[in-house]
Amino acid sequence: MSITVSEFGKMKDGSIASLYVLKNGEGMTATVSDLGAVLVSLYVRDRDGQFRDVVLGFDDVESYEEKNDTFYGATIGRCGNRIGKASCLISGTRYTFDKNDGNNNLHGGFHGYQIRLWQVKDRQNTDTPSITFALRSPHLDQGFPGNADILVTYRVTADNELEISYDCVADRDTIFNLTNHSYFNLNGHDSGTVLDQEVKINSDRFTWADRESIPTGEITKVEGTPMDFREFHTIGERIEEDYQALVYGMGYDHNYCVNDSGSEKTVAAMRSRESGIVMEVRSDLPGMQLYTGNFIKGDQVGKNGCAYPRRSGACFETQYYPDAPNHPEFAQPVFPAGKHCLTKTTYRFTVE
Repeated sequence: MSITVSEFGKMKDGSIASLYVLKNGEGMTATVSDLGAVLVSLYVRDRDGQFRDVVLGFDDVESYEEKNDTFYGATIGRCGNRIGKASCLISGTRYTFDKNDGNNNLHGGFHGYQIRLWQVKDRQNTDTPSITFALRSPHLDQGFPGNADILVTYRVTADNELEISYDCVADRDTIFNLTNHSYFNLNGHDSGTVLDQEVKINSDRFTWADRESIPTGEITKVEGTPMDFREFHTIGERIEEDYQALVYGMGYDHNYCVNDSGSEKTVAAMRSRESGIVMEVRSDLPGMQLYTGNFIKGDQVGKNGCAYPRRSGACFETQYYPDAPNHPEFAQPVFPAGKHCLTKTTYRFTVE
């Protein structure tokens, strides 16, 4: 039921970044920054009534601006996930993008949205406090066509939900595939790995990918494979199995095809037996990337001086399928000039 603001620090160009703390009547607290529109912390109650910060992150501006190659808490755009060979056709014109992931484009490119200073467009200090960040992305920014106006709104509800909604529009046909890249650890960001925490995903299929994590076009059933999370399984139960998709991804780093997508519905859940915290993920998008922090190096110093080990968080990146513009059979993230891309993802927290 409140929003407070404080100075976060100075960026390389001298700009001052700020922190905004959104708190509901139950005490759930989300801290976000206008630097990258990132989610810095998220405090939710455990079964004993104590608050735990359940997302990985940093304490300082410098780390978010210069060291966040893991994308902790980041708002990702203009196109989340990968575009194969960093090129695609958009309305008949071929565009090329940064090759920042081998031969491919990952999360927009080198100068990602997560290291830019956004403007505060709106603040609502109500029973459901919210803040809206705005970014102008010019024509051919990162290689993408169209002058784009992008809004990201964070809202903390009375039902202990964190809502993240997106409103994007451009003056040319372009791609919009924004997502949030928070790493969740329901025992607390500083508690070690998430291998003993459980995940459930509302999906019968996933997009098969090659060694570079680019979809081949094949849609594979999860049944009978270690990719099957239709019922709860611990993350660590099958992550080291000799299954090609897991070998290629060095663990889970795969796009799941959401069952009956198209309206906001539950796409995944995560729970911790130790803390009792349960997180439900709802989205209106057709895909979700489960990523288990396989490339966290273990030498990054996060909040409160914590060194995050490999697999210390799990991401639930709601999205259009990776490389969708190069696969016309996939649902397309290409939006005509003047048409708004409106999506929302909700993380709801309970205890058991």
